[in-house]
Amino acid sequence: MFMKIAIIASGFLPVLDGVTVSGYYRVQKLSQFGHQVLLFCPDYSPLAHLYPNWKDYTGNIFPGIQVINLPSTPFLDFERNVGFNTYKIVVRELEKFQPDIIHVDEPERLFFAFFRLAGIKFARENNIPCICTFRTNFLEYFEDFLPLPKGINLMLQLIFEKSFVSIYNKYDLTLVSSTITHQKIIGMGIKNAMYINFHGFDIEKFNSATITTNFWELNYQIPNLNNKVKIVFLGRLTEDKGWKFTLGAFVKLQQLVNIENVAIIIVGDGPMREEISNRLSQVTNHVYLLGRISPKHIPNILKNSNFHVTASEKETRGLTVLEAFAAGIPVVAPEAGGVTENIQNGRNGLLFTPGNQESFCDKLKLLIEDSNLRKEMGINGRETISKYSWDNAVANLVKIWQEQIILQS
Repeated sequence: MFMKIAIIASGFLPVLDGVTVSGYYRVQKLSQFGHQVLLFCPDYSPLAHLYPNWKDYTGNIFPGIQVINLPSTPFLDFERNVGFNTYKIVVRELEKFQPDIIHVDEPERLFFAFFRLAGIKFARENNIPCICTFRTNFLEYFEDFLPLPKGINLMLQLIFEKSFVSIYNKYDLTLVSSTITHQKIIGMGIKNAMYINFHGFDIEKFNSATITTNFWELNYQIPNLNNKVKIVFLGRLTEDKGWKFTLGAFVKLQQLVNIENVAIIIVGDGPMREEISNRLSQVTNHVYLLGRISPKHIPNILKNSNFHVTASEKETRGLTVLEAFAAGIPVVAPEAGGVTENIQNGRNGLLFTPGNQESFCDKLKLLIEDSNLRKEMGINGRETISKYSWDNAVANLVKIWQEQIILQS
């Protein structure tokens, strides 16, 4: 059964993060499956200086897939939110499209942009299901982005938690991709939560990625990396990704290993870029910030690295962890959040004690110095990712949508 699916998203490419990249590959696969999709997201043209390729992700991006960019307002230094007065555009386009189902990504963020529940009223009036996805636990980010006294922060978290729970419970279903997060939001009071695996990646692109002699020099003009242990970071350069912790830890790491044998490769951008560059450059000369890189280049970057590191304790799933496994390299991550569902400590990666720099440095030292362990863990990681193909992930989502349509009819 082919469907007409309306997706109201808080973000999309050209912004590069796990949510937006996943969203792009998801609609690509939906196009291949023969479904029609109308996707609403913010207009990123005001950030053309950051994303000169923004036009690649607007309009008809795949057969049957149309992206409508809504006038937007600033959000952080590298993002946009849909504008308050833009919801009338959503309604007008929904009326023309006549979807079978509406899917809303991050409804709480959209609520505070639209000042209304995205999709709900139209769905009720047209007797179609309206479901949503829990992507980011924004409550955990208060301390990162609102540096207020602890008591005030706690009070605000309690207020917003009640608001978030109320918002999610208005939808027919709340999907979440992590069993840990699933239990957490049920505990918060979200009654319609369902865990499904709807994350994936293009395994074929990782299968075709190759280890190339002088890869870094040929592609990124970085010479003399062949004999160095290459540690790769992927993601936004923001405080919530654990960068303050990481910067402090690397000062200690230089006392434990021969840091001249290590190259630190950072893929991504954000407001902390200058601070990261300055502080890591005091530790070693072999720090390389590549900036924003197209998702199509990530398989080869990972394949030509030795291991991936993330210090974020707040991931609901952690797409980069799965990508590292697909590339055949191990991961070092905190024993916190959704990343722990995929990392088997000592088998395909290493988990460190959250907030403990000594534990973090011990894990880094182990992988820096033991090439055989890196190879063994990389092989084990490859064995864990077959179920995360985009075919499987999107088929799971399509099944849920079809079930909801039948229930509503």
